[in-house]
Amino acid sequence: MPGSRARRALILVENLSVPMDRRVWQESTALRDAGWEVHVICPMGARQDTEAEVVIDGVAIHRYPLRAATGGPAGYLREYGSALWHTFRLARRIGPVHVVHGCNPPDLFFLVARRLARRGTRFVFDQHDLVPELYLSRFGRGRDLLFRAVCRLERLTYRAAHVVIATNESYRQVALTRGGKRPEEVFVVRSAPAVERFHQVAPDEAARRGKPYLLCYLGVMGPQDGVDYALRALARLRDEVGRADWHAVFVGGGDTFEAMVALSRELGLSDLVEFTGRIPDEDLLRYLSTADVCLSPDPLNPLNDVSTMNKIMEYMAMARPIVSFDLREARVSAGDAAVYARANDESEFAKLISHLLDHPDERRRMGEIGQARVSGPLSWDNSRAALLAAYEAACRRAARPKGSS
Repeated sequence: MPGSRARRALILVENLSVPMDRRVWQESTALRDAGWEVHVICPMGARQDTEAEVVIDGVAIHRYPLRAATGGPAGYLREYGSALWHTFRLARRIGPVHVVHGCNPPDLFFLVARRLARRGTRFVFDQHDLVPELYLSRFGRGRDLLFRAVCRLERLTYRAAHVVIATNESYRQVALTRGGKRPEEVFVVRSAPAVERFHQVAPDEAARRGKPYLLCYLGVMGPQDGVDYALRALARLRDEVGRADWHAVFVGGGDTFEAMVALSRELGLSDLVEFTGRIPDEDLLRYLSTADVCLSPDPLNPLNDVSTMNKIMEYMAMARPIVSFDLREARVSAGDAAVYARANDESEFAKLISHLLDHPDERRRMGEIGQARVSGPLSWDNSRAALLAAYEAACRRAARPKGSS
């Protein structure tokens, strides 16, 4: 084990910069508060998180330049290869650590942990996504050669991990079954918003753009995130339900951002829909505090059905009522804080938006239920305790888990 007085953790993340990645940032500060010396390796952001080396609130962040993938799987192979090279380079500079904490995707950070394992370093696998399901949902190529390669990388990651952190019970079951982990090796650390960060501010009536109601989407805009479903549902809200007494704001960015802006134009929604891109927290809170209904349009697919959507948790923290498609983990997270359309049924999604707009008391009740869930059973305080328990379990384990190579 490394010989420094404070225990050192090295967190590896590839698909977002830090502290923009809220889950990783909350984990980092929780470990810092528990006495760990925390280092994070991540890519630089496009407009924020652009410094190569920075210490924020006691967390040392090491960033590298990374060009996001475009096109199909070949683009991701180039992106992930570059990210892995930079991660190895920066990890060598940081030196010995007690724990390597790898956040997927991709399922490649076990290679860094394996390089450090000879020094006694433990590997904690923080499974943000089920990558085989992500591959099926994103590319639609079926169980081809690349899918089989993705599955093998996941198996190798599970095998190398001393401890697995799962974001919900569905992911935990995958770790126990497909991953072959023992129950005492898998901890559920839910992605829960920090309630002190998501708080009500004064509503901004100007955000409604002269309309009685404001609809809000917050989140990543990728092929599997359902922004296209939301836009088509809004077109149906206008055309089939016959109402245009709303303005909708879409907050966030991602691979399909430009395509979604183009789709809104094709659907004739330009005067009703606004795309902000990624925005500072103060603007985000302003929109969410003003919103009458929030949208969680993630369609049913192999990944979304078993994944916890950060947007749902953040809507609940802001006491906003939610319209969602009927997904297994969406119901676990939101409960009665949401109404659920049949999976991928855009017309029903539109009708549920209209229903909530017409029933302010129901919206208020749903918001109160969601806020109570995030402040209680789904709170970050509970997740923080599970995170620290996972680290203690990892440090108690033998230096190399059984079966690793």
